[in-house]
Amino acid sequence: MEKESHASPFRIVMLPWLAHGHVSPYLELAKKLTARNFIIYLCSTRANLTSIRSKLSKKFSESIQLVELELPESDQLPSRYHTTNGLPPNLMATLKDAFDRSCPSFCRTLKRLKPNLVIYDLLQPWAPAAAASVCNIPSVVFVSSSATMSALWYHSLTFPGTKFPFDSTIFYREYESDFAKRMVKPSKDKRRIMQCIQRSTDIVLVKGFREIEGKYGDYWSTLIEKKVVHVGHLVQDPAINNDDDDDCEVIEWLNNKAKGSTIFVSFGSEYFLSNKDLIEIAHGLELSNVNFIWVVRFPTGVENISLEEILPQGFFTRVGDRGKIVTGWAPQVKILTHPNIGGFVSHCGWNSVLEGMKFGLPIIAMPMQLDQPINARLIEEVGVGIEVLRDSSGNLQRETISKVINQVVKGIDGEQVRKKAKELSEEIGLKGDEEIDEVVKELVQLCLMEKNTKIYPLPSDD
Repeated sequence: MEKESHASPFRIVMLPWLAHGHVSPYLELAKKLTARNFIIYLCSTRANLTSIRSKLSKKFSESIQLVELELPESDQLPSRYHTTNGLPPNLMATLKDAFDRSCPSFCRTLKRLKPNLVIYDLLQPWAPAAAASVCNIPSVVFVSSSATMSALWYHSLTFPGTKFPFDSTIFYREYESDFAKRMVKPSKDKRRIMQCIQRSTDIVLVKGFREIEGKYGDYWSTLIEKKVVHVGHLVQDPAINNDDDDDCEVIEWLNNKAKGSTIFVSFGSEYFLSNKDLIEIAHGLELSNVNFIWVVRFPTGVENISLEEILPQGFFTRVGDRGKIVTGWAPQVKILTHPNIGGFVSHCGWNSVLEGMKFGLPIIAMPMQLDQPINARLIEEVGVGIEVLRDSSGNLQRETISKVINQVVKGIDGEQVRKKAKELSEEIGLKGDEEIDEVVKELVQLCLMEKNTKIYPLPSDD
């Protein structure tokens, strides 16, 4: 890939929210931009940068600089908790408060680096304020969730109580009524998100494709009065994956299974299943009689947990070598691209959805929270997956889980889903970096701006 023609590299500071699901797409976008004559300074906490540093190949050692963001440390929030990965849920509000109080550290970083542009996330309206006040430069928000969710969320705030103006499957199930109400309930986070969108200079970057979400992105663009620019899937390239995990135990186990016979089950790095869901999923996997790799995670600091005690009695004996349970971390990209994987049981976080689409895997959707229910509806609308419907009380049912797994992986009635998943993967492969070409044009124009004329207030010290 040839670099852009502008002589001197433009310098961009990126500031994602402190979650792996946010840091990862920012890092992948950084890799794409460095091939187009940009230098990227990725700013995050030591807890996040440590994991990034070990996986960043030497080819990016000069073009992507990792810059530490200093959060105030406390007895309640030691530095190992300066990330959402493994964070106990009761500390989320504390982490957000500490993140807000890192603004002075971010301002010092901007003064030192003197970038041309700041790309920031949805929970820090002080980032564009710092860019304007400290360096008088433009800034752009990069939304790593779907344009569909963003459009629906903004619609619910702009026209509360009215129907989303599309004849589509993007609607709430009956048992999600409380979730729907929470979308429009006033909160500090909602105010901050709206400020972040409003303060973005001219454009908004969003992860995904126009082919999949074009009508929703266009509607969102109308609501916010800014151009919505899709950046593509930003899924890690397995060909340049720097992890030496080909010989790890789970890959060796998978090598011994038949082609397309196994499903990968993962609910992300920041959601922890309730005991009730854990048990129903276990029974569902057992009843399906399909091979599976199941990643089970617990919050950081939760120790001495025995899966034998939590899962149904005799589960491991009955499943035998048909199932593999991994606690903590698993080489997800390696697993998803393995030829013996035939389906992906996912919570439908947007990163996971795009990974499934990129690698041509039909998705068994089990949304849990946040944007995941909407992403699950989008998966069904696109035709690359089927959602496991809950009962009227919002509970998972083992029989339904088993039925959908079999339908998607090997059933005759799931053949169209499997076919569509492969076709979409091929289309994505043929597209290459089309979206990045448009992104680069927009960012170059912003970098060439003499100054940002809009100044926003920085947060107070209290």
